[in-house]
Formats: sequence, structure tokens, C-alpha cells
Amino acid sequence: MSFINGYIKFVDKLNIKLGLLISWLTALLVVITCYDVFTRYILNESSIALQELEWHLFAVIFLMAASYTLIKDDHVRVDVFYSRFSKNKKAWINLLGSVFFLIPFCILVIYTSKDFVVNSFLFKETSPDAGGLPARYIIKSFIPISFIFLLLQGFSLAFKSFLEIKNLKASGN
Repeated sequence: MSFINGYIKFVDKLNIKLGLLISWLTALLVVITCYDVFTRYILNESSIALQELEWHLFAVIFLMAASYTLIKDDHVRVDVFYSRFSKNKKAWINLLGSVFFLIPFCILVIYTSKDFVVNSFLFKETSPDAGGLPARYIIKSFIPISFIFLLLQGFSLAFKSFLEIKNLKASGN
């Protein structure tokens, strides 16, 4: 049990720090978007690279914050029934959902995105738009990276759920 508790504590702490770090990108995205709007509508100038930077930042925020969202239990779920369940039933749903859906899906995305990212790196893929950002492979690499963190958090959730079912104390978030 000490391995499970250690794993939960390590992964939860890692993903909380990652989530807090990534949250600062939201402030940066707001500043860049405001600047883009100002230059577009006041100065009548536009930058393809700036617009691409906005959606790149949004993608990184969305992808990398998924594991943090899972820790905080703020992910999308149909709570019509779940909210009325006992802690034990919720633990069973979380355990089964993690083992049969979340973990396999993360593995599938990591596995299938590998060639997608490697090819992008090999071809030194850039934006197809004139004036767009170079190094598109960097943004693509966030797909498997984010799902690795989500996979780690999926195991943490499964372990916490298992410990809840067994009425043992989980030392994590």
C-alpha cells in the first residue's frame, strides 16, 4: 500500500503544480488576444503568427490542464445520478471508468499520436499560412505529452478509488 500511496501523492502533486503553471498561460493568452484585437480593429493591422499563437496557447492550456481538471473532479460528467450516489458507488464508477475507459483511451491516443508527432518533427513542419508560426511540431508534441500526464492521473484516480472501496486512506489530493 505504501507504493500506491506514494504514487498517488507524487502524481497528484506533479499534476497540481503543472496545472497551476499552465494556468498562467491563460493570462498570457488574454494579453495576446487583447493586443491582437487592438491591432486588428484600431490599427487595421493583422498578424497570422499572432492569431496562430492564440490557438496554440489555447490548445496547450486545454490539453495540459486535463490532468489537473481530473484531480479537482471538475471534468465533464453527467451528474444526474452520480451526485446522489454514496462515496462507495462513486468510487466503483471512478475505478471502472478509469480502468475500462480513461486509461485505455489515453494509451490509444499516446500510441496513435506518436507517428503523427514524429513525422511532424522529421519534416520540420511549419504553418501552411504565409506569415504563420514555424515549428508546428512543437504544438503537436503536446498531444502525447498531455495524455501521458492524464494517464498518470488516471492511474492515481483508479488507485484512490480502489483504496476508497477497500476503506483505506489514500494520501494524495
